[in-house]
Amino acid sequence: MELDWHKYIEIAGKFQHKAKHEDREDLRQDIILKLAEVASNNGHEPFNEGAMVRVASYTVMSYWRDLMRKPTMLRLSGEVNNGNGDGETSELWQTLADDKALDLEAWQDAKRWLLGCPRALVKIAHKRANGETLTNKERAYFSRLRTRELKKYQQKVSITCCV
Repeated sequence: MELDWHKYIEIAGKFQHKAKHEDREDLRQDIILKLAEVASNNGHEPFNEGAMVRVASYTVMSYWRDLMRKPTMLRLSGEVNNGNGDGETSELWQTLADDKALDLEAWQDAKRWLLGCPRALVKIAHKRANGETLTNKERAYFSRLRTRELKKYQQKVSITCCV
């Protein structure tokens, strides 16, 4: 039995667009080879266009099934662009955050905030952290400060929402 390569190429061309762009040529070759394999193993039965379309459709389905079953592995040794526009790259593992690392920026911000924070508020914070009860005067002071900060925050949020 003679193989009809032109017909196989024509059928494969109709199905190659169903793959990812980078895999289209590979899928086209897979379909052509599968059609030739089925035709040569078909023996005495006719291999018509409907059967060829069915084989090509099965090959596309097999392509997607295999693609979805592949685990998505991320190679930490791969290089990534630094994103600063100078073309420098780093290995991906160098961009991962260390859970045990000290966040220096947050620590400095907290330290700066504490330096400008009223001493009475620091005393209240220590009392609350130790589970001590606050006096009425301390509660009123804390409430006033909290209300003032909440208003500042709400103004910031409304400004950024409107911009």
